[in-house]
Amino acid sequence: MKLKAGDPARDYLGITAGAILFGMAYSWFLFPFRVSPGGVGGLAQILYHITGVTESVWMFGFNIPLFIIGYIFVGKQFGVRSFVGMFLANMMCWVFDPSHMSLIPGGMDLVYNVAETGELPRLAVFLSGSSEMDILLASVAGSTLLGIGLGLIFKFRGSTGGTDIPVAILKKYTGVSISTGYWMVESMIILSVGLVFGDPKLMIWAYLNLFLTTKMTDLSAEGMPYVKSIMIITSKPDEVRDSIFRNLNRGVTFLKAEGGYRRKKQDVIYVCVHRRQVMILQRMVRDIDPDAFMVLQDAYDVMGYGFKQRTLTY
Repeated sequence: MKLKAGDPARDYLGITAGAILFGMAYSWFLFPFRVSPGGVGGLAQILYHITGVTESVWMFGFNIPLFIIGYIFVGKQFGVRSFVGMFLANMMCWVFDPSHMSLIPGGMDLVYNVAETGELPRLAVFLSGSSEMDILLASVAGSTLLGIGLGLIFKFRGSTGGTDIPVAILKKYTGVSISTGYWMVESMIILSVGLVFGDPKLMIWAYLNLFLTTKMTDLSAEGMPYVKSIMIITSKPDEVRDSIFRNLNRGVTFLKAEGGYRRKKQDVIYVCVHRRQVMILQRMVRDIDPDAFMVLQDAYDVMGYGFKQRTLTY
């Protein structure tokens, strides 16, 4: 059955898929090597070290009150999908914890004798050491899985709670921007991890993971930029337009503009092309007008004639 965009079942399937990757990332790669990229996962890592209570339990313990606080102080943007995303993501961390893998049919086949040895799942056995290379591989694998999982959750309008909530409160009551708020909150947590474990290297790994997770989240939620949007300022707009029609079979739009220095009015050409057509377009424009001014930007999705919208279907 094909599920349409906006269908709640489609959204919840996407959120569930993202939550599974989220749980695998933390339980199999990030928690075992203490390289959580800040957030509630970082706090849970600290409290596990102090109390011995598993990280997934602490994540629930933090996220549920944070969700309630967010709903009270920020509003209904923390709705049903956000709660489902938060609940499933935390639940998957608990399920994929090596000590709980028996809950999954055949799950124990993936695990060495965790109760006695504390080793990683067999799926991650190549990371069973503690060398710098093992930590690097765990960081890359964990951050990649985490970013893809978060991207899917966000794409389908869910949330994992966590530091989203204090950041939203900071923005509402102090005016601090979202990006600044995230770095403030995450930096405090990362610093705490380094201090508690007495290892400054963990802070470096955490910042690396934060960067990778952020990039992979954007990539997963928005996709690779497969289209370039281009603005062309030229003294020969009609010739450039005709060349685009003839050689690239793309439509163009003329935007009315005025030069800032001479106040001369002229048309600016706006066009979207596939990445593979960019070099062809650049050569065409340079052949027609060597003095033309061009600006290229990434476009993550284009809806309209000549372009196929990128969507997920089930």
